[in-house]
Amino acid sequence: MATISTNNEAITLRGVGKTFGATRAIEDVNLSVGRGEIVALVGPSGCGKSTILSIIAGLVDPDEGEVRLDGRPALPRPGRVALMPQRDALFPWRTVVDNAILGPQIAGSDVGDARKRARDLLPRFGLDGFGDHYPATLSGGMRQRAAFLRTVLIGQDTMLLDEPFGALDALTRRSMQEWLLDLWEDIGGTILLVTHDVEEALLLADRVVVMTARPGRIKLVERVTLSRPREPRMVDLPEAIAQKARLLAALHDEVAFAMGASR
Repeated sequence: MATISTNNEAITLRGVGKTFGATRAIEDVNLSVGRGEIVALVGPSGCGKSTILSIIAGLVDPDEGEVRLDGRPALPRPGRVALMPQRDALFPWRTVVDNAILGPQIAGSDVGDARKRARDLLPRFGLDGFGDHYPATLSGGMRQRAAFLRTVLIGQDTMLLDEPFGALDALTRRSMQEWLLDLWEDIGGTILLVTHDVEEALLLADRVVVMTARPGRIKLVERVTLSRPREPRMVDLPEAIAQKARLLAALHDEVAFAMGASR
């Protein structure tokens, strides 16, 4: 069993497991994410990465184990972290600003204050001049930035990002990765990121966690040796190439196992 342990923990999972019907999704997951840290989860499809995020966010209850947020038992959990799903999930009938303030609006916060803050942040999110535009008029990258603005405006220091750039083309994805690095340097916060892209994990994260095939467990933890601030070219450095090789080897075994088990 591999366990990630840090002091000053924003997220802690201890022995967490979950079964859906006859399918054991995750088992004995032990994971900690320190405040101000970026941790990337990688693993074969169906290994329970998104399930872990859903459990932390309180959308799904674990069958066993404990979830702690900021060192305290996390019951109830909904609303205590901000979750950005795989797709931008913007409402097409709401403008960029109105989509961005959805969290504060649901929470009963002052809508006027939330709208002002959203408009103040538009330039930082590359959306200056687009606050009154509807999602259909935006590019893929702009939609993702609008979704991230909505996530930030929820007002939680801990953010869960589920493959936020997975649906984008390669050039837009790289641009968004650079943008997220710059934004994190400015606003800080804790991020638990799900990705299938090992290079993305190495570029963004402080640590990379490899999960086994279903039922998902933690198999390997790599602390990223690249210094900060990060630039995309750094993933071509020898140290990053060596880490990528180790991570891909661990993933290859799990993908091969998952494909064999599905036959």
